[in-house]
Amino acid sequence: MQLFAQQPNILFISVDDLNDYVNVMDGPIRAFTPNIDRLASQGTLFTNAHSQAPICGPSRASIMTGLYPSSTGNYFQVEDDHISKANGLSQKAIFMSQYFGQHGYKTMAIGKVFHNGDRANTFGEYGGGYDWFGPFPKERFNYDPSKIEGKIGGTQTDWGAFPEFDSLMPDYKYAQWAVQKLQESHEDPFFLAVGFIRPHVPWHVPQKWFDMFPLESIQTPPFKSNDFDDIPAFSRRVNNAPMMPTTEELIKNGQWKEVIQAYLACVAFVDAQIGKVLTALEESPYAENTIVVLWSDHGHHLGEKNRVSKQSLWERDSRTLLLFKDIKGDGGKVSHKPVQLMDIYPTLLELSGLPAYELAEGNSLANLIHHPDMDWPHVALTIYGIGNVAIRSDQYRLIQYEDGSQELYDLIEDPYEWTNLANSQKHAGIILELQKAIPKKWAENSDYSKHRFNEYFIERYGSK
Repeated sequence: MQLFAQQPNILFISVDDLNDYVNVMDGPIRAFTPNIDRLASQGTLFTNAHSQAPICGPSRASIMTGLYPSSTGNYFQVEDDHISKANGLSQKAIFMSQYFGQHGYKTMAIGKVFHNGDRANTFGEYGGGYDWFGPFPKERFNYDPSKIEGKIGGTQTDWGAFPEFDSLMPDYKYAQWAVQKLQESHEDPFFLAVGFIRPHVPWHVPQKWFDMFPLESIQTPPFKSNDFDDIPAFSRRVNNAPMMPTTEELIKNGQWKEVIQAYLACVAFVDAQIGKVLTALEESPYAENTIVVLWSDHGHHLGEKNRVSKQSLWERDSRTLLLFKDIKGDGGKVSHKPVQLMDIYPTLLELSGLPAYELAEGNSLANLIHHPDMDWPHVALTIYGIGNVAIRSDQYRLIQYEDGSQELYDLIEDPYEWTNLANSQKHAGIILELQKAIPKKWAENSDYSKHRFNEYFIERYGSK
């Protein structure tokens, strides 16, 4: 028996720090993701989707408010209950979960949806965050910046098999909770958000997931030792993550393949948890009347550009997973148009037949979901502090910094961003065209937007 609410239900699944290594994408490494692959075969995959910030807090704030960081001033890490306090515009924003609640939806969530879960209390029911990024071993296995000379700042980055059982992992518990909700009866349409943690650091999952990827089979992504020879000095400052391991360090210590193995193990683990939720939906009375969206808050370098980190304006840190399964239309579609994570908000409203959210700065992807090759005049923006922005088109990525310096890459000819074309007279017209998308106004950094490790940002904004 099928139960149908007046409005379609929403299953809103997020994954933390998942880059384009997903099997159905074209990253340099293909992870084992059979359940994400299954959803892609049922919906529309966006291969050129980008986050609005290359770090968790502001990215999720942008997704849930539908506003650019340049509009709200939420440029860096911001706690959930401070997002709306940033400035006058952010005070007017209605969080996505609240908007659906205001229009008759039963809203439920578990895990990391906002940066702190749901500290802003925007969901009608929140199941909690459990151990967040843990559990943690008594001592670190491989990496502790506090014990390495020259490292600045802290990070949970570490890798190794831990704990013994899947049931001890927060994501396992999140999947259980979501499955239970899909087995319950709901009279009203529901908005169910499930926020998975892995593959966020530390890269710890039980041994069986590591065993899927023997070290001798691990491939490392392309790396060019002199990659930074043609980039501006300002770029090096903005994109510096001094607390994180570099590729050169990992090569010297013989640990690069270990890092890739650990990341792939975490991806395989979280894919299995996603699979549990998708199967529960397929076996539920809600299967034919539920829209599914699967996204990650940003990407992550795993050795490309001499870094193992997020927090940069290069492609691998902004490019991420975005997948929609609508209740109408065929599956297995792929769109290569440049889209943004903040497009999720207006898209879900249109697919659900709800009134448009007037403050939304993104674009509805509803038509693109069903016609993935249609004309699409938009670009995707990624912002990292005032005046620092990446503009992504079908082919090019322009990065412009606060001091006016630039990088330009042809991502078709140069997918690893090794050749900076910003000084090429041949590409001057392309730069001028992409510059039209740069925000004309930049909000002041919010009093609640914090940055504590990059020396440029500390000098520019203070450590808060």
